[in-house]
Amino acid sequence: MSRGIADMAPARLALLNGGAVASTTLTEGLAIDFAVLLEAAVPGIGNARLAAMRAQAAAGITRRMALAARLLLDAGVDLAPLQAHPSDTVRGWACFAIAAQADAALPRQLAAMRPLADDGHFGVREWAWLALRPRLAADLADAIALLAPWTADPSERVRRFACEALRPRGVWCAHIAQLKEAPQLALPLLQPLRADPARYVQDAVANWLNDAAKSQPDWVRSLCAQWLLESPEAATARICKRAQRSLA
Repeated sequence: MSRGIADMAPARLALLNGGAVASTTLTEGLAIDFAVLLEAAVPGIGNARLAAMRAQAAAGITRRMALAARLLLDAGVDLAPLQAHPSDTVRGWACFAIAAQADAALPRQLAAMRPLADDGHFGVREWAWLALRPRLAADLADAIALLAPWTADPSERVRRFACEALRPRGVWCAHIAQLKEAPQLALPLLQPLRADPARYVQDAVANWLNDAAKSQPDWVRSLCAQWLLESPEAATARICKRAQRSLA
């Protein structure tokens, strides 16, 4: 147990485990006992499913998020109330449950995920793209076409999701080999965001291109040069500087 978790006030941990409050830091999120929270959020989930969750208490958090989603789906739990639950972890479970519905068409999954991509909690927004990323990567052309309109959404969180979900390398997730080799495939997502006014989105675009620069550096240099000519704005300059931070 990390020092931060060990030092957490018992009353605060009880609130987190009971689903009464959202976490405010990653440390708080990692401290949550998923079995206790699952029983609190879904009292009828059943002892066998709670036991399955307890058995994976030492597993990584992403694996436990996915397990919680499978248990919810197996129990036939209505996901709608969970998407509005006070606990960001429970809302994260809903993200993984939406993504795990293999029989759902991608447009339907994206529509269901959109409110979670626009969630007010930073953690839920990360779970939203992490959960759906494998499905998006498996159907890349359709995913890019479906996400392209999101780049014009009024919400900077939704615009950021459109870019972040398909980063070639990403964080805490598998790489997307096709985009590492041919990053130009994602131009319908990147081009509309090249001068986005929100730093949240700018950072996502820059990180996307920084990923791409590790396998296609000349392409990133060329694209940034083009953008700086086409869009002589501070936002574009910031994106291009950060995008090329790993290049000599």
